[in-house]
Amino acid sequence: MLTVNAMGDKCPIPVVKTKKAIDALTGDETVEVLVDNETAVENVTKAGKAMGYAAENEQLGEGAYRVVIHVVKGAVAPAPAEDAAEVPCCCGRKKVVVSVGSNKMGEGSEELGGILIKSFFFALTQLDELPATIIFYNSGVNLSCEGSPVLEDLKNLAAQGVDIISCGTCLNYYGLKEKLAVGEVSNMYDIVERQRAADLVIKP
Repeated sequence: MLTVNAMGDKCPIPVVKTKKAIDALTGDETVEVLVDNETAVENVTKAGKAMGYAAENEQLGEGAYRVVIHVVKGAVAPAPAEDAAEVPCCCGRKKVVVSVGSNKMGEGSEELGGILIKSFFFALTQLDELPATIIFYNSGVNLSCEGSPVLEDLKNLAAQGVDIISCGTCLNYYGLKEKLAVGEVSNMYDIVERQRAADLVIKP
């Protein structure tokens, strides 16, 4: 068994360490990743499964967890519903990502910024071609949680196949993890990877 020690590491380091360790393997192996928080457990488990491997986790004690990933070289990661490399996604492009770093739009009046962000998301729902992904980070995560003024619009977009992800570190910082109301918790590695792979990133 190969052990990856990510105790004390902040997002996205546990995922990065795990991916590097797996990429370096030349044959089948069981990889044990040690982390100290539930967000890292979720992120590493999702990363292992996204690479096509079976993964499970357990709590070892207070502030101590492990994720076990069963690496079988040659395993194929789950394919998306449609091959993004072949089928245009959204807006006539392969991938369009909306990246939202605030619960307000623009600088200046906060009241006006709140009005504008509501209008922005309503306008998104009216487009003929929707974005592939909406990413929320920093105070933007407030918009994907209970009480959000754009929650119904986001649920509408999610129902039409738009991926909605929120930064787990940001949800924890604002004490909102248990109030996430639409989409999934994600990590910085996933956020960077989605932005890197996008043909267009829109920031309201």
